[in-house]
Amino acid sequence: MSEKDVVWKTFRALVENADRKFGRVRDLPPHERGLNHYFPKVFKSYMRLWKYQQEHRPQLVESGLNRWEIGEIASRIGQLYFSQYMRTSESRFLVEAYVFYEAILSRKYFEGTKVRDLGVRAKELRFYARFLLVSLILNRADMVKSLVERFKVVLDDCRVNFRETSFKEWKLVVQEIIRFMDVESASVKVRPLRYCTIYDTHPKSLPYITRFHAKKILRFQDVVLTSYHRNEVKFAELTLDTYRMLQCLEWEPSGLFYQKQPVQSNENGSVIDHSGASGVIDINLGMDLTDSSLPRNPRKAILYRPSVTQLIAVIATICEELRPDTVMLIYLSAPGRTGHHNISQVESSKLLAKFSGTKFIGEFSREQSSSTSESSVDEKNMSNDFCEGCLCLAPRGTGGSFNLYPADIIPFTRKPLFLIIDSDNSHTFKVVHGAERGETAALFLSPLRSANKNMSGADAGESGSQFTFFLTAPLLAFCQLVGLSSSSHNEDGYKDAENILAAAFCGWEVTLCTSADLDLVWAQVLSDPFIRRLILRFVFCRSALFFFCPSGNKEHYLPVCLPCLPEPLSPTSEIVRSAVVRIANHFQVAECFHFTDV
Repeated sequence: MSEKDVVWKTFRALVENADRKFGRVRDLPPHERGLNHYFPKVFKSYMRLWKYQQEHRPQLVESGLNRWEIGEIASRIGQLYFSQYMRTSESRFLVEAYVFYEAILSRKYFEGTKVRDLGVRAKELRFYARFLLVSLILNRADMVKSLVERFKVVLDDCRVNFRETSFKEWKLVVQEIIRFMDVESASVKVRPLRYCTIYDTHPKSLPYITRFHAKKILRFQDVVLTSYHRNEVKFAELTLDTYRMLQCLEWEPSGLFYQKQPVQSNENGSVIDHSGASGVIDINLGMDLTDSSLPRNPRKAILYRPSVTQLIAVIATICEELRPDTVMLIYLSAPGRTGHHNISQVESSKLLAKFSGTKFIGEFSREQSSSTSESSVDEKNMSNDFCEGCLCLAPRGTGGSFNLYPADIIPFTRKPLFLIIDSDNSHTFKVVHGAERGETAALFLSPLRSANKNMSGADAGESGSQFTFFLTAPLLAFCQLVGLSSSSHNEDGYKDAENILAAAFCGWEVTLCTSADLDLVWAQVLSDPFIRRLILRFVFCRSALFFFCPSGNKEHYLPVCLPCLPEPLSPTSEIVRSAVVRIANHFQVAECFHFTDV
C-alpha cells in the first residue's frame, strides 16, 4: 500500500470516528448540564482530524479530497463550539465558532465548486444558516447583511439546478433573518446590549457598591429564557425577546465591540493577510479575543415554545443543581389567559391543599383567624387566585398542557428565585409573593397594556415586548415609547442622552446601596452587575411609563416590583423624575408626558 493510500485510509477512518461521536452529541438538549463530559471527546476527535488534513493536504487532494469536505469538517467544529456556547454561555466558544465559520467563508470551501449534488448544496445552506445565527448573537450586523446576500444567491442557484426540490424552508430562513434585522436595526447602531464595562460601570458609584454588605450575598448563576407570542419575530429558535434578554445577561466579550482584524504585520514588517485560501485556522483565536479578567456569564437555558411540562422539567433540573448561595432568574414572555376552564374541581382542591399551610399576604394572612364560614369563602378565593389566570405558551384553542399557572412556580421558591413575567396577564403572578416555600422570590411583572403609541398589547410579537425592551435597551425603548425613529435623532444627540441616563443610574446605585429600607431580597443580589442593571432599568421604565400615561387607570400601564424598592426610587421621587424630565427635554418630547399632573 502506497503512502498516499495510507494517508487516505487514515483520513477516512478519522472522519468516520469523528462523525460517529458527533452524532452522539448533536441532538443532546442544551440544558442537560450533566452531559458536558461527552464534548471533550468529540472535540478531540475533530481537532485530530483537522490537524491531520492540514499536515497531509497535498496527498489528500491528490487522492480526491474536495474543498467542500474540508469546509464540512470546519463547519462541524464551529457547530460544536456553538453548542458549547449554548450550554455554558462562555463567550470564547461563541467567538471560536465565528472564527471557524468566517474561515470557511473567506477560504471559499463551499463556493466555486459547481457541485450538482443536492446533499452538498444542503450542507452549504446549513452552513450559511448557522453562521447567520452566530453572527447575529455576536452582533456582527455587517456580516449578517453580507451572509443574507450570499445566502440568496446560493438559494437561487439551488432552485434553478434542482427544480424538482422544494426549498420553501430555506426561503423562510431568509425571510426570518430579514424581518429580525429590520426590527433590531436600531439596536445594532448603538451601544451593545451586553454588559460593557466601558458603558455600564459607573465609577462614582463603585465605592458605594464595594462597601455595600448584606447578611447574605447570592451569586447569579443560572437563567431560563422562553417566550411565545403569535407571529413573533424570530430567527431559527431564537425569538426577539429571548435574544434581547440573552444579550442583556452577558458580558461584552472583550469589553469593547468585537472586530476581527484580518490584516496584521509580522516581525519584519511585511503584511500577513488571513483572508487567503490557506488551510490554517487558529483554533485558539477565541481566547485572544475575549477578556479573561471578566467573570463568567450566567448559564442560560433557552427554550423555544416548550410545553409547560417541558418548561417545568428544565427549571426543576437546574433548580436541583443550584448551590445554596446562588439565585436563578426565570424570564417568561407570553400572552395571558383568564378563567380556569381547564382546571377541574379536583385539581383546584389539590392546589388549595398544597398551599393551605402557606402564609399569604394581605387579606389571606389577616383572615386566618376568621370564622369557619369566612374561611371557606377565603379558601375559594385562594384557589381562584392560583387558577384564575395563566400564561399561554401555545396558540389559542390549545389544551391546558400549555397553560402556566402561578402555582406551577411555587415549588421552585425553595431556592432563591428572580422571576420576570412579561405578559398582558402578568399581575396574576403577584400571588407568588408571600406564598413562597422557603425563599422570598424577587418579581418583575410587566404592565398589562402597552403604552406605546404605535403598538398595542396584541402586537407584541411584531416588534418585541415594550417591557423587555426597557430592560435590555432602555433609551431605545424610551424613543419607541414617544414615537421617535432611529433616524430622527443624530448620533451625538443620542450619546448625550445616554450620558444623562448613565448619570442617573449612577445616582440610583448610590441610593440603593445606602438605603436603610432596601429589602433583603434585593440586598442579597445587589452586588451582581446584571441584576443591579435590571433594577435600575426597571426604575427608569416605571417612571417613564408613569408620566407618559394620563391620570386614571395607570396601574394597567405600570410594571410591578415585589418586594417593593425603596421609596426614593419611586416613579415620582425627585431623583427619578428629574432624569425622565431631562431626557424628555433633550429629545424635545416633553409634551408627550404629564409631569405637572403629580
